[in-house]
Amino acid sequence: MSLHNKNIGIALTGSFCTFDKAFEEIEHLLAENVNVYPILSFNSQKINSRFGKAADFYDRLKQMTGKEPITTIEDAEPIGPKNMFDIMAIIPCTGNTLAKLANGITDTPVLMAAKAHIRNNKPLVISVATNDALGLNLKNIGTLLNTKNIYFVPFGQDSPDNKPKSMIAHTHLLKLTIESALEGKQIQPVVISPF
Repeated sequence: MSLHNKNIGIALTGSFCTFDKAFEEIEHLLAENVNVYPILSFNSQKINSRFGKAADFYDRLKQMTGKEPITTIEDAEPIGPKNMFDIMAIIPCTGNTLAKLANGITDTPVLMAAKAHIRNNKPLVISVATNDALGLNLKNIGTLLNTKNIYFVPFGQDSPDNKPKSMIAHTHLLKLTIESALEGKQIQPVVISPF
């Protein structure tokens, strides 16, 4: 499926160690001549970490996409009524965001964007990055895997010996996941290990 001229919402949450891979995938999408609309969670737009400064990530997204990132709940809410996206992806999607999404909580710009988008019966892609995927968040992953119009980038354990409950998406499969989700299909297998 061609992604040419598709409108894609790309939301980043605070798994900062995966931002480099997320930006690579955004570049790949832009190379397909898609319209990328960036959305930032509160943490991803404010926290400076050893992986970079929040302001630099913001500026990089704005420069890459040519669009001002959505940074407030108020600015995310019109995504639904305006039917802005063909598809939306949360890359990376933290355990915190997973848990809230699975339980209908919309207290960040990313969660409001997701809620607003899926009200239009359109696909939402999740690129998981959480240290407790095989712990407390396993039930939330299960809930979302069984929720209509939600699709996962295939994921696996990233460090089974040191972090046995941690799982992270194979982000290089984002484009393929988006293409499949637009056709109503979850690419398989969903769980791929090891990294």
